[in-house]
Amino acid sequence: MSGGWPGGQACLPAVRMALEDVNRRRDILPDHELRLIHHDSKCDPGQATKYLYELLYNDPIKIILMPGCSSVSTLVAEAARMWNLIVLSYGSSSPALSNRQRFPTFFRTHPSATLHNPTRVQLFKKWGWTKIATIQQTTEVFTSTLDDLDQRVKEAGIEITFRQSFFSDPAAPVRSLKRQDARIIVGLFYETEARKVFCEVYKEKLYGKRYVWFLIGWYADNWFRIKDPAINCTEAEMAEAVEGHVTTEIVMLNPENTRSISNMTSQEFIEKLQKRLGKNPEETGGFQEAPLAYDAIWALALALNKTSAELVKKGLRLEDFNYNNKNITDEIYRALNSSAFEGVSGHVVFDASGSRMAWTLIEQLQGGVYKKIGYYDSTKDNLSWYNNDKWIGDAPPADYTKVITTFRFLSQKLFISVSVLASLGILLAIVCLAFNIYNGHVRYIQNSQPYLNNMTAVGCTLALAAVFPLGLDGYHIGSGLFPFVCQARLWLLGLGFSLAYGSMFTKIWWVHTVFTKKEEKKERRKTLEPWKLYATVGLLVGLDVVVLAVWQIIDPLHRTIEEFTKEEPKTDIDVSILPQLEHCSSTKMNTWLGIFYGFKGLLLLLGIFLAYETKSVSTEKINDHRAVGMAIYNVAVLCLITAPVTMILNSQQDAAFAFTSLAIVFSSYITLVVLFVPKMRRLITRGEWQSEQQDTMKTGSSTNNNEEEKSRLLEKENRELEKIIAEKEERVSELRQQLQDRQQLRSRRRPSNPSSRDGCATDNHFTNAAGPVPTLYQPSLPLVRCLVSEQTDKLGRSNCDGSRVHLLYK
Repeated sequence: MSGGWPGGQACLPAVRMALEDVNRRRDILPDHELRLIHHDSKCDPGQATKYLYELLYNDPIKIILMPGCSSVSTLVAEAARMWNLIVLSYGSSSPALSNRQRFPTFFRTHPSATLHNPTRVQLFKKWGWTKIATIQQTTEVFTSTLDDLDQRVKEAGIEITFRQSFFSDPAAPVRSLKRQDARIIVGLFYETEARKVFCEVYKEKLYGKRYVWFLIGWYADNWFRIKDPAINCTEAEMAEAVEGHVTTEIVMLNPENTRSISNMTSQEFIEKLQKRLGKNPEETGGFQEAPLAYDAIWALALALNKTSAELVKKGLRLEDFNYNNKNITDEIYRALNSSAFEGVSGHVVFDASGSRMAWTLIEQLQGGVYKKIGYYDSTKDNLSWYNNDKWIGDAPPADYTKVITTFRFLSQKLFISVSVLASLGILLAIVCLAFNIYNGHVRYIQNSQPYLNNMTAVGCTLALAAVFPLGLDGYHIGSGLFPFVCQARLWLLGLGFSLAYGSMFTKIWWVHTVFTKKEEKKERRKTLEPWKLYATVGLLVGLDVVVLAVWQIIDPLHRTIEEFTKEEPKTDIDVSILPQLEHCSSTKMNTWLGIFYGFKGLLLLLGIFLAYETKSVSTEKINDHRAVGMAIYNVAVLCLITAPVTMILNSQQDAAFAFTSLAIVFSSYITLVVLFVPKMRRLITRGEWQSEQQDTMKTGSSTNNNEEEKSRLLEKENRELEKIIAEKEERVSELRQQLQDRQQLRSRRRPSNPSSRDGCATDNHFTNAAGPVPTLYQPSLPLVRCLVSEQTDKLGRSNCDGSRVHLLYK
């Protein structure tokens, strides 16, 4: 009469109607009258236990027990066999009650709740849903129903993605359903708990065109409008939250206008019942189950009538029944088990487990009113559909948020722009390479180690070519070609760096090795052998080839997908966008990058150090080493900045490509411009290739590196001799001054005697006893005649001067 399911409010008047009709019939139990003793169990097993013992231990003896709720029926049916009592329920739907071993004397006119599940599965298939969620009250009837549903949906290829339960407070499970994006939700709970659930549903906005709720159909029609102190939602809020939900309900009233065993049609029964109730049926609990209660009395009366006839044959009567008489109980059981009649709820028949077989009614709440939208006969797998279902979104919602995978592709404007720059850079490298090869005979070009510069130009070309595969992604190529693009990126960039930077590093390394020694003797003996330079570049390139080959063989690069946070579009609320980005990666990518970056980073740092150490060195052997040092500075700075930045920006395809590609382009441009443009400018403005050709025609051959070495040594010797000459001239001046002073002094002492008695001659010659003394100084002869070079034969003696020495060298 109250509690979780107050079905007795309408079922008790229906039972009284049935008792009156049965007791009036002279062909059914003519010598007996059925009487009812009832109590309000409040759907509470504890309360039911108390009443059960009062009924059993108080006279008169009861011949049958008729509980209503599943929780009460479970307790009563399990205990009744101890008293040899038959239990016939009119309102129990728990699937657990179908267990004959546990409940051997249990029957029910209310079909099992599992009868809803085939209908639900059929609806899931009809609307194309493959993912559902459930929320249940933690009672045995709903747990067993959900277990059966779980098994059925698996067989149909449908998945229960989320399963929530609660005992008294549904707030947390409802929030969990919202958080897990549940769309199609099956709710299994009593009417009082349903109001709590949908109050939380309203608060969490778990309703509307994105959601569909499946509920039990035996609630009162206005269950969501009933004021309930346990909730804090208004009637309007509740009506908004429940709009559009679907119910599955066992057909409890015969839809056909045929007369039942009581000579009433289903509509006549409803009219009589409404008169007895005297109030709105929608406000009366158990109104839908009232036909089941009515037919339960008829099933009992017919079974007792049949049992009475069988007992007469055995010389027994119904009055002989007691709680120890199992024979009479067995007769009643057989009579009930074979029942088959037309009742106001339809054809009444029990299956082997004692459960009623029936159709299922499908209804939908439309505008606050339940509308029939179809029937389902599970015995024949027949769905009768009225095509009057209505949806808030004009169509059944999706069972989950459809995820649309989209790839983040590189900006084509950025790719084209950088590709143009890279193409111009490749053209510049080709021009520089052609210039260097064409002018390879020019001494100035030869002194810059042209083969190393050629390697630099080729390396820049390869590095610039790597820009194109760096910009290729799924927009241009398929997933099958992506691994080849990954390998092209790696090899082009690796070999390009090794050739371009390796050749510059080799130059600066050998300049530091050869020309930074303090011992001049060692410097003179030290000669630059070109094959050592080429071997150094070959070693660096070879190391890269080995590392890249091992990497490609052991752990090749392949296409990997990075997924980002789902994005919600503004137009379609049932769709979310899953951005994805393609990467070139391998299983141990970080390890290989550590090896590669570590080796290259050391080379870059060492190159910066060597460039700094050799900034003041002046040599003609590698005449462009200062330009090489400047190029190394720029390349090292760009690489050391770009490498970590691109690792950080790896998930931003445009920024990562821009940093990487522009660093390659600028490094290549700077290297080519710094190394080759000054050479072009010098040869063009000074015309050195013309003078070189003229000089070659005169001498018959071009000057080689050995001649330049000799010229450099002569230049140094000339500087040393010039210093010695300057010191000697200073000493000569001092002696000349002393001689003049001495001559003046002697002339004052002997003015009349021109001949000196100590042997001095007027012609500035000294004599002694042995003979004439050589002249100490003769103004008419220079102290130093001439400093001649290798071209002495071309110079005349008349060109020499006593106060100055010409430095002659080519």
